Amino acid sequence: MEACRPDRTIAQVASEYKVHPSQIHQWKTKFKEAGPDIFSRKQAPEIKEQKELINDLYCQIGQLKVENDWLKKKAEQLS
Repeated sequence: MEACRPDRTIAQVASEYKVHPSQIHQWKTKFKEAGPDIFSRKQAPEIKEQKELINDLYCQIGQLKVENDWLKKKAEQLS
């Protein structure tokens, strides 16, 4: 964000943080492209889909763990 400020040059920011100026320039470009989305309260549909997928996968893991424990218990009883 400091690279976007008009009172400092990219070279000044790069020397302060000991980063190559081209890296600062890349970050500045990416920030200008994605800046409004970063501070937006709306979530992108992809993020919501990812969260739902993760939640579903955790549910499946839990179910499989319970089934595995049940099978282990039954196998111990048979032996």
